[in-house]
Amino acid sequence: MAAQSSSAKRSMKEPKSDPAVSYNDFKESEGQRYTGMKIGRSHKWHYDRGEWKEKKITPDLWQIGYAVTKRRAGRAPEGSGVPVGTEYHWYILAHQNTTKRSANDYTTSLAGLKFKIAHKRAGSEKWSATPKTQRKRMIMFLEGVIADLEKQNQAGADVLAARAKGAPSERSKTRAARPIVKRATPRRRAAKRVPFQRHARRATRVHHLRRSST
Repeated sequence: MAAQSSSAKRSMKEPKSDPAVSYNDFKESEGQRYTGMKIGRSHKWHYDRGEWKEKKITPDLWQIGYAVTKRRAGRAPEGSGVPVGTEYHWYILAHQNTTKRSANDYTTSLAGLKFKIAHKRAGSEKWSATPKTQRKRMIMFLEGVIADLEKQNQAGADVLAARAKGAPSERSKTRAARPIVKRATPRRRAAKRVPFQRHARRATRVHHLRRSST
């Protein structure tokens, strides 16, 4: 009981963490310092009725554009987040899956990654990275995605190779299917010779009888 009461008193004395302070605190991930939302947490948004435009460039390539207002599903903690007017430049790489429901209706879902290329502080006209640096960051991001895809392909190839190595080949299967012919043992050879010797003796006796009769 004493331990419980002391822990209760300690929890009452400890101040609760302020979301605004924790949001702006410096954090570290793989040697990189950052501020903002802690890694592992998530947002949920509701998008207004927006306008999606797309233009066909090649048989498999389309240029897209989408503009809409998104609204937080909940409420941001008072005093947290960046100031109003802050801008972000994201690069999105995603899978879009669609299903045609009627002549004019499709269901659609989007799942993938978005990578921050640059940001612009409220009241500033300058982005955090020049256009050249932004392109470099995009290249770095895409190279990382390509490397991950190549690893997945290699892992899949290794699995197939292991399966092929463990399974018997077609040649070995045909060899195993052939009937096994047993070689004759000395006893069997001797048994085969006995009838032959009997026939030979009978032929010799008939020959002698014919000669004696003549």
